[in-house]
Amino acid sequence: MSTTPIPTRTYRDAIDALNSLQTNAAVLEAVIAAGPKLNPNATPEMIDYLRRVGLEPSQLNNLNVIHITGTKGKGSTGAFTESILRAARPGWKTGLYTSPHLVAVRERIRINGEPLSEEQFTHYFFEVWNLLQNTQCAVATIPFMPNYFRYLTLMAFYTFYQLKVDATILEVGIGGRSDSTNIVPKPVVTGVTALGYDHTRILGEKLSQIAYHKGGIYKEGVPALTVQQPEEGIVELGVCAAEKRASQFTIIDALSSTIPLGMFCLAGDHQRSNAGLAVQLVHTFLSIKDQSLPASFMDGLKNAHWPGRCQTVLDPKLEATAWFLDGAHTKESLACCLEWFVSPAVGLPVSPVSDEHPPRVLIFNCTSGPILQKIEERLAIHGSREKKEEFFAKVIFCSNVTYASGNFKGGKYPSPISNASLYMTSLNLKTQREIEAAWNKLVPTYSGTVHVLPTPNVSVLVTGSLHLVGGVIEVAGLADRALSPKA
Repeated sequence: MSTTPIPTRTYRDAIDALNSLQTNAAVLEAVIAAGPKLNPNATPEMIDYLRRVGLEPSQLNNLNVIHITGTKGKGSTGAFTESILRAARPGWKTGLYTSPHLVAVRERIRINGEPLSEEQFTHYFFEVWNLLQNTQCAVATIPFMPNYFRYLTLMAFYTFYQLKVDATILEVGIGGRSDSTNIVPKPVVTGVTALGYDHTRILGEKLSQIAYHKGGIYKEGVPALTVQQPEEGIVELGVCAAEKRASQFTIIDALSSTIPLGMFCLAGDHQRSNAGLAVQLVHTFLSIKDQSLPASFMDGLKNAHWPGRCQTVLDPKLEATAWFLDGAHTKESLACCLEWFVSPAVGLPVSPVSDEHPPRVLIFNCTSGPILQKIEERLAIHGSREKKEEFFAKVIFCSNVTYASGNFKGGKYPSPISNASLYMTSLNLKTQREIEAAWNKLVPTYSGTVHVLPTPNVSVLVTGSLHLVGGVIEVAGLADRALSPKA
């Protein structure tokens, strides 16, 4: 009797199946439409999905989780933490879960700093998919399949458990209290990066409301760490730590300016804050495990790699063209981005009195931001004679569409910017036109929105959206240099 062979499922199949799930953007739209109250059943629903793939929440404690949330810098802090931990304990296997991805969804789940291979991703993706397809929800009101972000979170838990990682660095998606990552009963240590105003229609308009959601990751008997915050945020985080009965509540100072941060060395004070928190997270983690933090942790700081955040990439085809990539998308993070870019040896000449610099181009997609004001402030600090109105030779306001056809590359959703000449889609440019009008009002010498980049000897700052940064990495052919820690 002959049998029909089961077709081998590919990475492309996994991406198509993943993209069939409700995207996080759609979920956010539904939440916003329903009002500021988050789904009260988010945690029990996520636990139900976990049990359907054969895991109990208590088993997640075996992953030895370092849980990180915040508004700004949680991804960078996660990258620092993972790099420090590997440097301190080179024989350990680490798992890192972050979001969003820049070019390929595999970037979200990393083992020892490297994204899952296409083969690994496909294998674990369909193990989780099959387990879900062959089980039923405990309650009829729970959606049969998790949405995009929940699925990837579930897959990360499953993958890390199957691979028996020694330590897991887990980045929150949005908020913390109701986030899909917040089902680990007892992480080893928790940390909160800088608070700011993001997702306010979901988390609230006040910093105390935002801090309430972030502080929801604190757990009973677990150290609760945070960087320095505005008083309103610190007070609320302290309340959360007390209510959760955290073993300690500690405010961490930024790392000393004398300690080198490798690729982040020129990235401004905010990265020193992130690095300081990362060092203390690892120190606390190892102390709980009755181990010490060796001097080799410094190598982890120097070798930390986090694509698309305060990152400089030389164009592989046009070596005189430098891309400066930062996915800043809030008012606060844009200010930090400009602190980094408008500084000597980055966007400014090394000498403050020198007028010699390549033409600068700004590629931007964000609804607001004190760009010109911050440029003026930074020029004054560094003693530059340049005028803020003339700082950028070209300004490009664009949408988040990867190709001129409006399609997106497989493995991404929804994705960045247009094709190599930075074509702007004409389908929906309301936001971009508003930004253009505001810019032209402030800088009357500008006219028009779409420009073709000059090719030789140019400095290009890309900011306003991680999706935008990812798209530029993709269409400009920067992936090999931008995404690999070994590049």
